[in-house]
Amino acid sequence: MQRMLHYLLDGTLVTIRPIEPGDKGLLAEGLRRLTPETAYKRFLSPKVRFSDAELAYLTEVDGHDHIAYVAVIDEQLVAVGRVVKTAPDTADLAIVVGDAWQGHGLGSWLARLLAAHAAIEGVTRIAGTMLADNRPALRVMKQVSSDIVYDDLSHGVREIVTRLAA
Repeated sequence: MQRMLHYLLDGTLVTIRPIEPGDKGLLAEGLRRLTPETAYKRFLSPKVRFSDAELAYLTEVDGHDHIAYVAVIDEQLVAVGRVVKTAPDTADLAIVVGDAWQGHGLGSWLARLLAAHAAIEGVTRIAGTMLADNRPALRVMKQVSSDIVYDDLSHGVREIVTRLAA
């Protein structure tokens, strides 16, 4: 996939494109702009900066077993979504949307895009780990598929696995 344009629910135009190794600075700045609560919801622990190794892992993806897209508005990273294969048919889904852009449909849109790309790569199941009270994350998982095959709640964390439509 190359760059694509997408209109958010409020009419804002966003560019969606695969993440690139040159996005390390954008990604680091994007993390700094997240509120502590949003960062905690994404990483399940406090997160204020990425190490060089994390930045390499997050931006130097192969597009097959590790797929990641960024959403950019006015040269500012506003969201990142990724799927990472954990088995030949299963991938973990993770999305973070900047605070100012939450509630505009961007997370759901990225989830559907990632699920479609993952399906091309042979993925039939998408897994997600989230805080139990993170209702927006649960709604995003249900955008991928309403066919939930595993849903476990333990110690305030919810693990969900959905089956992608054939």
